Amino acid sequence: MNTKEQSDPCKARLIAELGYEVRASQNAVDAMDEAACRALGINRTDGRCLDVLEREGPMAAGALARASGLTSAATTLVLDRLERAGYASRVGDRADRRRVLVEATPLAIRRAREIYGPLGEEGTRELEGYTAEELRLLRDFLRRERELNERYAASLREHASTDSSAPSRPRARSEG
Repeated sequence: MNTKEQSDPCKARLIAELGYEVRASQNAVDAMDEAACRALGINRTDGRCLDVLEREGPMAAGALARASGLTSAATTLVLDRLERAGYASRVGDRADRRRVLVEATPLAIRRAREIYGPLGEEGTRELEGYTAEELRLLRDFLRRERELNERYAASLREHASTDSSAPSRPRARSEG
């Protein structure tokens, strides 16, 4: 990137507008997830864990704890609530009968489709208007933004457990 491009006021304005839209989009997703969890009759933490189970499939409770950032004890409480709601079940691992896996139930999957299905369908229709190149750009941008947020969340958790002051910037990911 050349110096002229870096100091271009039009580009700086676009970056600021994009930053605003990302934040506004995150707030809209947050509001949608809040409404969806209310419709499901569960809290946001339970909803986050249910989302992990739906995306990733059956997994051990410890893996769910790591994926959701919860402690083992908190994960057990979440699973108890999701089981009572009929949205998760503990099942034996077919490959290792000593292990227990947790999975989303057919009811959870059906209810999630009822709630999120129309949103996904409309979003897909919106995306069909983009070229393959534009879709790759959007995918790559969102992937990098997710990775950035994951790194900063990990840094905040790490610093919160050791110090109440503002965290230092996380290390940049290594390229290569």
